[in-house]
Amino acid sequence: MSIRAFFALQTDDAGGELFAPTDWARGPWGDTISGNYLGGLLGLIGERDLAGQTAGMRPARLTVDLMRPAALAPVSVSTDVVRAGRRLLLADVVMTQDGRPIARASLLYLRSGEQPTAPRWSADVVMPPLPITPATVSDDAPMLMYSYGRDDARPGDGLAAWAHSGPKFVWFHDMLPIVDALDKTPFGSAAMAGDVASSITGFGEDGLPFINADYTVSLSRLPSGAFIGLAALTHHSSDGISTGTALLVDEQGPIGTASATALVNPGFNPPDRPRS
Repeated sequence: MSIRAFFALQTDDAGGELFAPTDWARGPWGDTISGNYLGGLLGLIGERDLAGQTAGMRPARLTVDLMRPAALAPVSVSTDVVRAGRRLLLADVVMTQDGRPIARASLLYLRSGEQPTAPRWSADVVMPPLPITPATVSDDAPMLMYSYGRDDARPGDGLAAWAHSGPKFVWFHDMLPIVDALDKTPFGSAAMAGDVASSITGFGEDGLPFINADYTVSLSRLPSGAFIGLAALTHHSSDGISTGTALLVDEQGPIGTASATALVNPGFNPPDRPRS
């Protein structure tokens, strides 16, 4: 694990970009790339590719379709603008592996404007207090993750805190860049965070029996600060198909929502990585 990133930038025989997953990118469903890193890479590369066309706009929505398992092998990413208007820009970002599409994202930018002054109602969610970052962090920790459930005042050990039928929260700070040759961005971090909506809303006393086929991040603003948090809001499932929605927050307060559609798939086995 000498490369401290989830992907290493490489060049193919034609001079194009390839993103090779490192061991950090291994997911909890076997020898595949974790969905949150696939979504993070789609968001980061889409953001980079569209930077020259989105002045005065913000990334407001990212929907990631996880079409098939991604092997621990290099992937390529392409970005195509579907519509570019005065107030919005819509793009498709497609990830391929061995010539086959394995994931795609629809990325929507909206132009910012004058904020209305009248208040709007929203359900009140109180997050656990921000965790205290340890003075030293292990080299084996790709992120700091603090989960809360049965006792929302103290973080649990791994995801065990979510193994109940009740409120669930998480604070985490991604320690590694998505790509070794590219800087981290707030949007890239939010793109990775969105995938957690599936697990935090689908977890129960029997663990996590659902695997998500997609997830959507909707943002009113970009996150600021080191930590991003999620609070489970809804879970509905029937005949092995589920939907879930979570509140997205940063250190200042709510920034949007993350939602996921999932299907029943036993075998969740999160990697044994220390928090710090």
